[in-house]
Amino acid sequence: MVTITDFAASKIKDLKEKEGLSTDHNIRVAVEGGGCSGLMYDLQFSAEPQPSDMIFEDKGIKIMVDKKSILYLAGTELDFSDGLNGKGFQFKNPNASRTCGCGESFSV
Repeated sequence: MVTITDFAASKIKDLKEKEGLSTDHNIRVAVEGGGCSGLMYDLQFSAEPQPSDMIFEDKGIKIMVDKKSILYLAGTELDFSDGLNGKGFQFKNPNASRTCGCGESFSV
């Protein structure tokens, strides 16, 4: 399961509204090869679930994750930070054994 903090849910709702997206658009979270640690997070809006997607709902936000990515993302919490050390979405992933300095990539 992938969860989301209240602050991240609020930011996602704001972004959907600013971009003029319909309520059919959900968040897609995926893992792809790359980055300085070997794996990278991919976060985007998507209206259509794929046949292999697992769909979770937390705080009114539907989160779509493909079956390959869930192996790396199980138990992950999506958060948002707007502090001095950076602004944006952050992944709190209990499966990551190492992350890069920017938090964009990880390894297991």
